[in-house]
Amino acid sequence: MKSYKELNIEAVGRVVVESEQPKMVEALLAQFTPDILVLTGHDAYIKGQGAGNNEQKRRELNDVNNYRSSKYFIEAVKLARRYEPSLDDLVIFAGACQSYFEGIMEAGANFASSPERVLIHALDPVMVCEKIALTSIDRIVPLKDILTGTITGLNGIGGVQTRGKYRDGMPKSLYGPV
Repeated sequence: MKSYKELNIEAVGRVVVESEQPKMVEALLAQFTPDILVLTGHDAYIKGQGAGNNEQKRRELNDVNNYRSSKYFIEAVKLARRYEPSLDDLVIFAGACQSYFEGIMEAGANFASSPERVLIHALDPVMVCEKIALTSIDRIVPLKDILTGTITGLNGIGGVQTRGKYRDGMPKSLYGPV
């Protein structure tokens, strides 16, 4: 929250344990009506038994049951998308270290971690949100700019084309913000 404040980005934060996020997301969306939603916390890929072959490893990586919290991020994203289906009206970043990237993206997130099942930096979601929040609404933020601008880079964060959220106003008031 301190980072958002330093960036002059209006933000509301709530600490919600991963398993409770699906139960709380719709009520929080209704209460705060954000245009950017971050669902994060802790996650981990739980390695399978034995060495196995590449096909076995791929099956393990694509099984949501092999992750500590990914199922909760996926369910919360699905519920948020049911609340607001448009990728432009509600930008969603979801996931944490070693999350099931493909499952979270398939659920409807704009951005997710972790394509290479790596540990991400705590500021990676902030950096993604900063690019979206401070880019004009009439521009699609270049994915390369967003993803290479994170600490973890392309191994830790992936996403889809997303429109900026910043709106300028005119005229500038002498008496306060417009």
